[in-house]
Amino acid sequence: MKVFWHDAQLGHTPRFFLTRGVVMPNFEVPARAEALLAACQAMGLEIASPPAAERDALLTVHDAEYLDFLKGAHAAWSALPDMGPEVVANTHPAPDAPRGGVPGRAPAHIVGQAGWFTADAACPIGPRTWEAASWAAAGALAAAAETAAGRSAYALARPPGHHADRARAGGHCYINNAALAVERLLALGAKRVAMLDIDSHHGNGTQAIFWDRPDVLFVSLHGDPQRYYPWFTGHAAETGGGAGDGFTVNYPLPIGSGDAVWLAALEDGLARIRAYRADALVLSLGFDASVHEPLNALSVSADGFARAGAAIGGGAIRGAELPVTIVQEGGYNVDLLGALLTRFMEGFGG
Repeated sequence: MKVFWHDAQLGHTPRFFLTRGVVMPNFEVPARAEALLAACQAMGLEIASPPAAERDALLTVHDAEYLDFLKGAHAAWSALPDMGPEVVANTHPAPDAPRGGVPGRAPAHIVGQAGWFTADAACPIGPRTWEAASWAAAGALAAAAETAAGRSAYALARPPGHHADRARAGGHCYINNAALAVERLLALGAKRVAMLDIDSHHGNGTQAIFWDRPDVLFVSLHGDPQRYYPWFTGHAAETGGGAGDGFTVNYPLPIGSGDAVWLAALEDGLARIRAYRADALVLSLGFDASVHEPLNALSVSADGFARAGAAIGGGAIRGAELPVTIVQEGGYNVDLLGALLTRFMEGFGG
């Protein structure tokens, strides 16, 4: 399996993280990617540098104004007096009011834009965030092209992406890498693409992007949002809208669920994917469902991830003959990430 990675993805070094009123060091550190990359090298996987992501490719998922914000936010922020080292919003539009005072238009000032284009305080923007996110996106696009040619591939995407929607960052995510992979697969000939998200947090950005689309089936396993980030989405009753009604499938799992519950939901989700008869599968792979995670809500073991790899690699591919684009999402226990990826890939490869 080919692995797509670029060293520029290490340049994003977020410092700020706010949880329960406490300012903490950010968990989404470069060492995460270094641990995953080392595991890929130890497994003998081919590491390839993707071509740069073109703006037109990013525009298949994200609004132009949002991309311009991401690219220029830190420079505009730094030009103001007494600003912190990272772009972090201190105010967001109220959900019952026109955003920014003018429907569909961001505020002119960078402080207002930070609130407009970010969902929370977990997506600080530093001097190299745009560069890193762009190369993570490039890896997902390249992995999708590999999959379109009939070969599964792994995008070691860092920063992750599944909390980013069309015009808003959130939860460590800036560009929705998995959504870009879907659009690339569709552009290369797929008629229907299935998405499976096994990160422990609901992929709210991905769900929003494909909410009304019948050509994309979105299946997500995650901790119960009544008690877990992103809090406002991921309930079983959310099934899509308009033409996409029935093409969103959520499995909100009780907090603390272990292998048995998680794997049972996975098997049910894979059955939905096989019934959908998609041309390709995009997997949002998160390891924060691990029992040893600092941000976990679930209690999945290393053996559980190996069994998940086998179920996806053996069940989804052979059952529906689907090549898979694997896109890295969360997972923040740096000491264990490499081992978890290795166990997953061993299961996936049979």
